[in-house]
Amino acid sequence: MPNWLLPENIADVLPSEARKIEELRRLFLDYFRLYGYELVMPPLLEYIESLLTGAGQDMDLQTFKLVDQISGRTMGLRADMTTQVARIDAHLLNRHSITRLCYAGSVLHTKPSGLHATREPIQIGAEIYGHAGLEADAEIQELVLGCLTLANFGEVRLDLCHVGVFRALLARDPLAKAHQDTLFSLLASKDVPGLDKATANFDPEVRKALLVLPGLYGDASVIQKARTLLPSLNGISEALNELDYLVQLVGNASVTIDLADLHGYNYHSGVMFSVFVPGLPNAVARGGRYDHVGEAFGRARPATGFSLDLRELARLLPLAERKNAIRSPWNRDNALREKIVELRKAGEIVIQSMPGHENEQDEFDCNRVVVFEDGNWILQNVGVK
Repeated sequence: MPNWLLPENIADVLPSEARKIEELRRLFLDYFRLYGYELVMPPLLEYIESLLTGAGQDMDLQTFKLVDQISGRTMGLRADMTTQVARIDAHLLNRHSITRLCYAGSVLHTKPSGLHATREPIQIGAEIYGHAGLEADAEIQELVLGCLTLANFGEVRLDLCHVGVFRALLARDPLAKAHQDTLFSLLASKDVPGLDKATANFDPEVRKALLVLPGLYGDASVIQKARTLLPSLNGISEALNELDYLVQLVGNASVTIDLADLHGYNYHSGVMFSVFVPGLPNAVARGGRYDHVGEAFGRARPATGFSLDLRELARLLPLAERKNAIRSPWNRDNALREKIVELRKAGEIVIQSMPGHENEQDEFDCNRVVVFEDGNWILQNVGVK
């Protein structure tokens, strides 16, 4: 096996792609800062007990594990940064007011999320802690849609769901509660025949509701349809009211409601959402409310947020135009060195040619050159004498 061969679904990021990723990262972090989000940088690995707190079985299976040679304890390489940021809020910052945090960094997955997906996504996201009201959910929704607008994605679809609908039905029927894992899988695949069989002995009202959930998918009118088809339980009414509130604030994005989409059921506690853009079969961003995660760190705090994969997003963007740059010869002349320092301080890219070599760059277009003329180093457009 060649020593340069990388593991499956692990790849180097070459200059043209790396530039797109980095420009998106800077663009989004600067955008988060306009809303008052503070940047945090969690560690790449930590003890598994802390890393997987409240994250659910799916995240456990996605996490690479190793033994710490110092302590002998099991550690994990993070597969998601949300729980780490919740730990920082609850245990390290320990603020009582609303806290807005953002983050960006690589995560590692044991298996890719899709056929051509990387196992090393570059995750960026934002979280609000300390406010249980829908105002926080609305801000997060606005933030993720704003990011995609900044990245020039015009056709964006926001899929909304709410764990409160499913949980209200389970609370109504102990037998349904006992089979929640089976129901979760059947609803995820919209397997109505399977649901029909699995719910045969359930409370009739709950059974009827579970059978109609897979069909409650479509535009915002689904919310009103759900009010007529689902039982009048407090949990269901509250969930539908919250969805209706957030739909009114979406703006120009397309909205779909899918009351059988429970992708984050074991983690989330309220509204959940996925964001789709043309060219990607999977969601480019996911988020929602997760009020219970901080409990394991000693402090229950209302929380909502989102994350997206910069590598997936950058892959859809066209190659960026090459940056204008200045080519300069290599020379020990002090006047030339001062000229180069002056240009770089002004924000210009100056690339010095090594003796005997031409520059080969994907990112830069050297449309100007520093030349020695009449006793001075001057800037000249390429091709102009």
